[in-house]
Amino acid sequence: MEMPNVRGRLIRGKSLSDLTWLRVGGPADWLFQPADVEDLTAFLAVLPPQVPVFPMGVGSNLIVRDGGLRAVVIRLGRGFNSIEVKGDRVRAGAAALDAHVARRAADAGLDLTFLRTIPGSIGGAVRMNAGCYGSYTADVLVEAQAVTRDGQVVSLRPDDLRFAYRHSELPEGWVITSALFEAERGEPEALHRKMEEQIAKRDATQPTRDRSAGSTFRNPAGYSSTGRADDVHDLKAWKVIDDAGLRGARLGGAQMSEMHSNFLINTGTATAADLEGLGEEVRKKVYAQSGITLEWEIMRIGEPLTSD
Repeated sequence: MEMPNVRGRLIRGKSLSDLTWLRVGGPADWLFQPADVEDLTAFLAVLPPQVPVFPMGVGSNLIVRDGGLRAVVIRLGRGFNSIEVKGDRVRAGAAALDAHVARRAADAGLDLTFLRTIPGSIGGAVRMNAGCYGSYTADVLVEAQAVTRDGQVVSLRPDDLRFAYRHSELPEGWVITSALFEAERGEPEALHRKMEEQIAKRDATQPTRDRSAGSTFRNPAGYSSTGRADDVHDLKAWKVIDDAGLRGARLGGAQMSEMHSNFLINTGTATAADLEGLGEEVRKKVYAQSGITLEWEIMRIGEPLTSD
């Protein structure tokens, strides 16, 4: 298929393994890295509507299967990573890293500290309503800019996205390009100190030096921040994994971390099939042991590798 002319980079058959934190995955049909919003809108406006589009951030919460992805993967880069502070508001491009936004906000005395330990970019934070320490993207978002599948620029309010726990209802193929946040004020020194404490706590309890994609499974529904009025916070995914005797469990090059059993890691030789297979085995054994069905928090996309 003939592809539209672009000013950015358009690569055919690009392996996605180098673009994910787990370092696994086959090729995309195409990888498009637009130069700016105008480049993105022009591309999507003429791309045939039957061609699937998958917006991809920094790949921190993603397993791409070994057979790759039959789609155009859109990955935003330097033209989308600006961070601007004005008053009590911060506007960040979708490619800006969460940690960078948290630090810039703190410099200006604005509290977006919950973003500091989230390993991803702002587009993904909006798309998945990322959060920690009891704060979520939905709590601070004023609006997000996005480009629709047919190349129109739109502004989205929080109500438009219908946020839920680790979820938003962004239409398929739409690409978030920037977000505007409103934050409470604080002393810059105190905010930076708070983030340093968060980082120290994270590094002491999570395998941050291993190849992982963050938490593998959501905390069991009804025991975590699902947003329901009757929610409680007593049971964690790592606890039911431990109770099933699966801390350190292995399949090929995949392992449930010895340090934190809800972290699925690539020990160096894992395939996507190893990682997903181990995760499914954990789900099966946890259900058999406790009757609890763990839900994936890591997004899994693409096709398995076939022998054909």
